[in-house]
Amino acid sequence: MNMQPFTPEGWDYEPKKITKDTIYKFINTEEVLQGFVNSCDEEFNLHINLGDEIQGIIPRGEIEEINAGDNGLPRKSICMGKVNKFVQFKVKKLEKNIAILSRKDVQKDALNWVKNDLQVGQRIKGIVKNIRPYGVFIEIGGGIVGLAHIEDLSVARIKSPAERVKIGQKIEVIVKDINKDEGKVILSYKEILGTWEENAQKFQEGTKVTGIVRETEKNKNGIFIELAPNLVGMSEYMENLHYGQNVNVYIKKIIPEKKKIKLVVV
Repeated sequence: MNMQPFTPEGWDYEPKKITKDTIYKFINTEEVLQGFVNSCDEEFNLHINLGDEIQGIIPRGEIEEINAGDNGLPRKSICMGKVNKFVQFKVKKLEKNIAILSRKDVQKDALNWVKNDLQVGQRIKGIVKNIRPYGVFIEIGGGIVGLAHIEDLSVARIKSPAERVKIGQKIEVIVKDINKDEGKVILSYKEILGTWEENAQKFQEGTKVTGIVRETEKNKNGIFIELAPNLVGMSEYMENLHYGQNVNVYIKKIIPEKKKIKLVVV
């Protein structure tokens, strides 16, 4: 399985020391670097302090490859939204003490990686960038964002993706599907949380633990209670229990061959 060549923007990294002596090496090698955006000027260019009295500028036209408009420029809101965030870039040239940078070139390489090398089933790093009712958008490198639908975040049924992840969270995900033509990636998080067997090994019959009410059967057959993100048991129906409530339960029976756990609310 091919390794992930791009870490998400803002992932833990060792900053490259950029000086007037070394910057030409980065220009020649086209190495992907990362920096912190300090400001966005009136022309919507991004400014990054690279150190050694070198100021880096990402011109507006070099900020986005994916979200560029008909005029080839990203929306003003996209430019301003990069302030106080880490971005990846390549150094294009040095003019006196001003380094001209390109995030767009990094995105082009990342898109090529998605279209040519990324594989279904591959485990990769990501950072949660946005949460919607139907799923979460996760940046997987070079500004490329994939989508994990709510049903792929957890085996236990949840009403909101925010019950599993938060914005800015660094996670690992599995590539579920790839649209090579459009460069779109569908991701899954629930496999990272362990199998039923792995989670069940953490619990023993005859013990009391705390769980979360996840679903109550309409026909009152029982109540589903989450013991771990990928492990759900069932107790007999009880009145006045509601979704998301923490409850103490007694583990009555673990049935591995059926992947079932019988619980009693105590």
